[in-house]
Amino acid sequence: MKVGNKIKFMDNKKQDGRLDSSELEKSKAHNIVKVIEYMANSVVIKTIIRKPTGSISLMSFDSGEGLTKKTSPFDTFIQIIEGNAEIVIDKVATLLKSGQGIIIPAHMSNFIKPNGRFKMISTIIKSGYE
Repeated sequence: MKVGNKIKFMDNKKQDGRLDSSELEKSKAHNIVKVIEYMANSVVIKTIIRKPTGSISLMSFDSGEGLTKKTSPFDTFIQIIEGNAEIVIDKVATLLKSGQGIIIPAHMSNFIKPNGRFKMISTIIKSGYE
């Protein structure tokens, strides 16, 4: 398994064609699965919303790509929107399929193992007590 070989951050384009790294356009319907594409040998990250209180990001993982072991001071909700992925939390693996989600508790070691190409939504809510 290759983990985090290449991580690419997608940007939005402003109406004048300039790049803007801000969130998706508000008050507009989006086909979430199609908002982000796969890139060969890469993990691609697209911000939906970024605020001081948390963020929502779309991520696509090419076959064989994953994320290395980490911990976060905040709870994180992961939802698979295409394909399958194995989420390992505190050494316990859970296979998630499209449409399934899991909450990764704050301060728990975790990593994402690929199971072919997949896309997911990551939601982090920051709170003042953690």
